[in-house]
Amino acid sequence: MATQYTHHEHLGHVVFITAAAAIGGFLFGYDSSVINGAVVGIQRHFQVGPVEIGFVVAIALLGSALGAWAGGGLADRWGRTRSMQVAALLFAVSSVGQMLPFSVWDLAFWRVVAGFAIGMASVLGPAYIAEVAPPAYRGRLGSFQQLAIVLGIAVSQLVNYVFARVAGDDVNNHIWLLQAWQWMLGACVVPALLFLLFASNIPESPRYLVMSGRTSRARQVLAEIESDDTDLDERIAEIQHVLRTERVPGLKDLRGKALGLLPIVWIGIALSAFQQLVGINVIFYYSSVLWQSVGINQSDSLLISFSSSIINIIGTFIAIALVDRIGRKPLLLIGSAGMAISLATAAWAFSFAQGQGESVSLPDPQGTIALIAANVFVLFFALSWGVVVWVLLGEMFPNRIRAAALGVAAAAQWIANWAITVSFPALAEWNLPLTYAAYALFAVLSFLFVGKWVKETKGRKLEEMG
Repeated sequence: MATQYTHHEHLGHVVFITAAAAIGGFLFGYDSSVINGAVVGIQRHFQVGPVEIGFVVAIALLGSALGAWAGGGLADRWGRTRSMQVAALLFAVSSVGQMLPFSVWDLAFWRVVAGFAIGMASVLGPAYIAEVAPPAYRGRLGSFQQLAIVLGIAVSQLVNYVFARVAGDDVNNHIWLLQAWQWMLGACVVPALLFLLFASNIPESPRYLVMSGRTSRARQVLAEIESDDTDLDERIAEIQHVLRTERVPGLKDLRGKALGLLPIVWIGIALSAFQQLVGINVIFYYSSVLWQSVGINQSDSLLISFSSSIINIIGTFIAIALVDRIGRKPLLLIGSAGMAISLATAAWAFSFAQGQGESVSLPDPQGTIALIAANVFVLFFALSWGVVVWVLLGEMFPNRIRAAALGVAAAAQWIANWAITVSFPALAEWNLPLTYAAYALFAVLSFLFVGKWVKETKGRKLEEMG
């Protein structure tokens, strides 16, 4: 009984530091989707069209690709926790910058800085969590990152809704000295400072401590996070052996015969790309504009966006419950099938839109069907691809290339995300049903891809991946 109690105590400690590290994920969700409520306000305030607004929304994602690219190297140079502190400071500074822009172009600059911080957080969180989590709980603890992201998205939609209501349903109205959309963008400074506080108080990852020669500190941290029956000398020897046999992986280590990269790296890149190409972020970045375009007012459309975020959270909890139980691959296949059907249904419903320009509306029952289909899509994404891709990316690569491969896969994700985000306003204006049909096609392709190429990693030790 005693060992079980202490084991739970350890697990409680691991859950706490995992949750603290996942605040980076919360900021990532918050900062990337807060723009949803501000899009209309920015467009009116600076009087710009769909191409410029697509650019301002999407430019953050290029910053994210850079941050993801650089994040792994910085984590190896400065340590996991120091790098998190840097990301937290960048979040805080960029929030204030986005809140007080002089023009649409310096707003775009601060979005890039915020994006860089998001990209860093997207790599640091999963890597740190994978390094401190015991193998039996790794899938569930790895899911904390995605849970934090969806909570960040939901909180940002709720904050946006509150500011829109206070401003009397018009985000260009003033609250005190600033317009409502400026408050939306500035509110992120609060969680950013919280992240800084937590990142300054969690232990450094044992792997990094061993890597930088601080073995006795690594032993202390391992004693806090592993169960009492763990042989600490053996764990440290194991980590040392792995570190001795692995060099810090560079891009040249990812080279293979297949189109210049190792097959496993291509699988990671494809998983990342498919996660974005189904169009999930269109729902989170533009849903308020989307619902306004079919005749729903500003604050109601923000409320619908918030309800989608709640569905996203429910789906994430389902995934956390199932990922270590039924495995990674079955969840992905279920998700792909559900997404393909719901996206095709949404495409069909949007084809009934009536009216032109500002006064578009969907007739009944198509309007209701579109709303339900969009939310079913979010649910299937959340219970599968939303969580499982991050879990897989944290564990599917062999040790010697994990950091570099994760960086490349995460960068691919940001680039795919950018392509979808920057193209949506113009595509939607051109043909909304066809745009959704294209996302449905990607969902079908993702099903075929997983069936053929993805291997199950449930319950295997990180040291066994190869």
